[in-house]
Amino acid sequence: MSTPPPPPGDEELHGTTRGERLGKVLATRTIVLAGLIVVIVSAGTLGLLLTLFGAGTQADQAQLEVFRATGNVVLGTGGAVALLLAARRQRLGELELRRKEQELTQRERAQHHIEQVAADNREHQLRLAEDARTDAVERRITELYTKAADQLGSEKTPIRLAGLYALERLAQNTPDQRQTIVNLLCAYLRLPYTLPRGAQAPAWSSLRSPDAPADAQTETPTGGHASEQELEVRMTAQRILADHLYPGDPAGPARPEYWPGMSLNLTGAVLYHVDFRGCRVGNVRFGGARFAGWIRFENVEFTGYAIFGGATFERSANFKGARFHGSALFRGATFHNGVTFEGARFADDAIFGGLRTIDGIAHPDGAVFGGAASFAAASFSQAPVLHDAHVTDSAVDHAWPPGWKVSNDSEDPRLIFDS
Repeated sequence: MSTPPPPPGDEELHGTTRGERLGKVLATRTIVLAGLIVVIVSAGTLGLLLTLFGAGTQADQAQLEVFRATGNVVLGTGGAVALLLAARRQRLGELELRRKEQELTQRERAQHHIEQVAADNREHQLRLAEDARTDAVERRITELYTKAADQLGSEKTPIRLAGLYALERLAQNTPDQRQTIVNLLCAYLRLPYTLPRGAQAPAWSSLRSPDAPADAQTETPTGGHASEQELEVRMTAQRILADHLYPGDPAGPARPEYWPGMSLNLTGAVLYHVDFRGCRVGNVRFGGARFAGWIRFENVEFTGYAIFGGATFERSANFKGARFHGSALFRGATFHNGVTFEGARFADDAIFGGLRTIDGIAHPDGAVFGGAASFAAASFSQAPVLHDAHVTDSAVDHAWPPGWKVSNDSEDPRLIFDS
């Protein structure tokens, strides 16, 4: 067993070690003893000189001068020795001070290392906790998303509706998941579906206000209870999209429910009473989509491209005041009951006709306008393209872009550019 160290003495309590104190004591005793020896030697030398050379003869004076010179040499040697001792003591003091400074520096470095290790440990623990929290949140989001997606595949209508609302809530609370959820809603609407016979637009808007289009009807749909319930689910999905793509009053701040920057892919989808009035959306793909009921795109802002090529509009389509920041592609679209682009603004290509190349062969692919078509007060940054666009009824009043008119061919009236 090791013997415990003795308790610190007064020297250690006052910050000095025993060796340091002993060195000080020895130095003091040496100086005093040396002083006494010098005094004794001086007194003895004085007495001896008085005894030997007190007669004052010339020989005595000469010898006295020799002794005096010798004494000066001795005194000088003693002074040199004293200076050497003082220098040595000064050197020892400097070394001791340097040692203490080095010890202090080492202690500071050790303390800094300890603090750095502690800070690194804290940061590591915080990272672990944050990673654990992030993993838990991501697992929770994945679980909610998977459960809601599974609910959409249920055969029971209430469960499918619950899945839609669960996805809506998840997207509202997790902005980085919104586009993924929007993609899922679009994929659901792209699934094959047959409208029940007699399904028409209701006498009210399903989104924001009670005004209805002039051609809205309220026939009771027939064709099966399951089909009618599925129609309710699909209209709910449309409403969720429209509601969260609507930023609110343009003069005020955006609504908290608004999801900015969303893109839609509804290619080939069957859409029923579409109401996207005042919405702001990025890239949209409605190519080949079937728009049943009324179609309302008034004041919609398309911040990306808008593809409606090959789409079918079964009732009147309203694009009043719409703003197309990217390309607007309506090549091959069919408007059965009129369309209006009054006050619309096209900042890029506006293509309603022309030739489309398929397997190296050019095919005319113009839009078909049934009913009245109006481009009154529409503005185009580039010349619109309506080549090979057809008109089913040339007798009704149309408002075409400047330079365009219906040909005189009664059997095949089409739009021509008359410069």
